[in-house]
Amino acid sequence: MFSVLVNEKKKAWSLLGLILILTIAAAIFVYPEPYNQAANFINSKISFLKLPGFNPKTFRLGLDIAGGTSLTYSTDLANIPESEKSQALEGLKDVIERRINIFGVEEPRIEISKASSEWRLIVELAGIKDINQAIQAIGQTPFLEFKEEREETETAVILEAQKNNDPRAMLEDPYFRATSLTGRYLEKAEVQFNQTTYQPNVLLNFDEEGAKIFEELTLRNIGKRIAIFIDGVPLSAPTVQEAINNGSAQITGQFNVEEAKTLARNLNQGALPVPINLISQRSVGGTLGFQELEKSLFSGLIGFVIISLFMIFVYRLGGFFSVIALIVYVPLVLIIFKLIPVTMTLAGIAGFILSIGMAVDANILILERIKEELKQGREVNAAVKEGFLRAWPSIRDSNVSTIITALVLYFFTTSVVRGFALTLLIGVIVSMFSAIFVSRTLIMAFMSPKGVNHKLWFRA
Repeated sequence: MFSVLVNEKKKAWSLLGLILILTIAAAIFVYPEPYNQAANFINSKISFLKLPGFNPKTFRLGLDIAGGTSLTYSTDLANIPESEKSQALEGLKDVIERRINIFGVEEPRIEISKASSEWRLIVELAGIKDINQAIQAIGQTPFLEFKEEREETETAVILEAQKNNDPRAMLEDPYFRATSLTGRYLEKAEVQFNQTTYQPNVLLNFDEEGAKIFEELTLRNIGKRIAIFIDGVPLSAPTVQEAINNGSAQITGQFNVEEAKTLARNLNQGALPVPINLISQRSVGGTLGFQELEKSLFSGLIGFVIISLFMIFVYRLGGFFSVIALIVYVPLVLIIFKLIPVTMTLAGIAGFILSIGMAVDANILILERIKEELKQGREVNAAVKEGFLRAWPSIRDSNVSTIITALVLYFFTTSVVRGFALTLLIGVIVSMFSAIFVSRTLIMAFMSPKGVNHKLWFRA
């Protein structure tokens, strides 16, 4: 029995060394300034060492901390079938993200949310204080659509209704009807020149699905006009002579070369699958955000100190080792936040602080179970093993229920709550590792094989 405990102690010390190395590496990655200062000082004293500096990327800060611009756009899904709306909205999100990335805006947050019966596009650009610059980053990406010519009788009916101020008719185009062919099917746009007039035109090439739609559209409209609209403005309305099956169309208009190039570039950067309209714009200052961040971190530090004092007072050395495990827990969570990376908002920081409480809760369950085993007359070494073993089901079940809740919040709520849910989820998963593995390793490493004083270790 004695030799078994000695072997377990050696194994615990080996694991403790790995935990220490992992914790130091995580701490340097999270907060490299002390290491860099120490490395510069050593390099100045011992020049041949030349210790390298370490400059990892900083935390991704949310709009409420770093400041920036928030833009809200309404979307027009009237001409999109119900079955395709979800796909169209995702396409819109992807297009806007590509558009912003071209302008070099770092870490934009782009989300689709529903307000009443209307879908909205929310764009948050941290660090962009100039709203006009933000709107330019989104850009007036053209909405491209093709419309087919109405029958003369249909046109007459709509015009008559418009004369009578029919509100529905006033929203209708009396001459052209919307089709399913829009910019979402565009594969490429390029500038070409008319060989006779040398007038610049924009040639459109559709993807495979768009080519089929265009062929069907031209086939049923031979001898009629098909109008090409950009942002609701008709640019050209050529008459179809025959079905076009090569998936190409041409926009002709009174362009100069620069206008044609701009139109082609904007279409290539992303022809919007859904029309959008800016309905709200808001600039957020970073000063208030940093003040709230400082308050949150200070409150977290105060909470950590109070929890540490409580654990040491109630559980003695067992509580002290729980605090050490908690200190290991913090940089491990923060390095995951950096690597993913997680956007740190005030709500996200609240989730992280709450996860610290969850980590302490697991340690309390373990230590209380150990105390119960000691009261039943078990030896300390046996009580520790049994305490960890029997506390695990309670820790597992409570943390799994929290993980399920965090997942529901993350997948079915909006951005602010999602930030809270994500940091809480990561924190709870890591807390299970620190509570079970790190705490047990510390206790086994420092416990004497011959046994210890119950009251000194666990106040039992």
